[in-house]
Amino acid sequence: MLEAGGVLWHVQLMGEGPPLLLLHGAGASAHSYRDLAPALASRFRVIAPDLPGHGFSTSPGAHTQSLPGMAKALGALLRALGAAPEIVVGHSAGAAVSARLELDKAIAPQLIVALNGAFTPFGGVASHVLPSLAKALFLNPFAPRYFAWSADRAAVARLLAGTGSTLDARGVDLYARLMRNPAHVEGALAMMAHWDLHALNRDLPRLATPLALIVAANDRTVRPQSARNIAARLPTSRVQEIRDLGHLAHEEAPDLHARLIFDLWDAVTAKNRPPSRREAISRAFLAP
Repeated sequence: MLEAGGVLWHVQLMGEGPPLLLLHGAGASAHSYRDLAPALASRFRVIAPDLPGHGFSTSPGAHTQSLPGMAKALGALLRALGAAPEIVVGHSAGAAVSARLELDKAIAPQLIVALNGAFTPFGGVASHVLPSLAKALFLNPFAPRYFAWSADRAAVARLLAGTGSTLDARGVDLYARLMRNPAHVEGALAMMAHWDLHALNRDLPRLATPLALIVAANDRTVRPQSARNIAARLPTSRVQEIRDLGHLAHEEAPDLHARLIFDLWDAVTAKNRPPSRREAISRAFLAP
């Protein structure tokens, strides 16, 4: 555990190589990268924290549960670790945090990879009802314990299936254990209550870092069309769609996602790498 930015952080570090910041989504924890993180650690120094109020990380108050507040707290964590991520991988809301970190100049990575990224606000009535409902539950001191007590394995399994993903028994068990923790439930409700993506949606065109949008065709939480809409606004972004998987695709197919991330990283670093002396001489001879 490490204290930074008012948060007592639970952060997992593994591997050697370019620093890679791995951010989970709302209601999850770093456990959701249980299989992907070790694969990525074969080439990167993986930094995988539990977000404030999630998993084993604490939250000092509502200010760290908003998108800017969470990004600010993560910036403090990275400074405490002496880490300057060269690549950031974020799932769902974690992708929004990744973008906010870059826009706020807390990081300057070479690549951001969004896994079913949740960058835009809910549309219609949901944009008003869901945050208000979450806020009402967050302000009720009994709500987190009620939800934790009612989080039996069958209920959690139904919740996960509703995302369009099919997790193995171990994956369901880990989420059930997480949802039985009142502190975690309180943190997830607080994040939902204070989450506002309108400013991020406005600022996204200023994103300077290349953005890779990996989307799953069967995602029932964040529709793939959302990524296509973002790509239409960002010339430095690209969309890659995966068939058959859901919102938790990185948990369903971690090896596939590791390969995709390796390929994206190799493409970016090859583009950014200065030419070797031999390449420079060859280009000089070929130049008209």
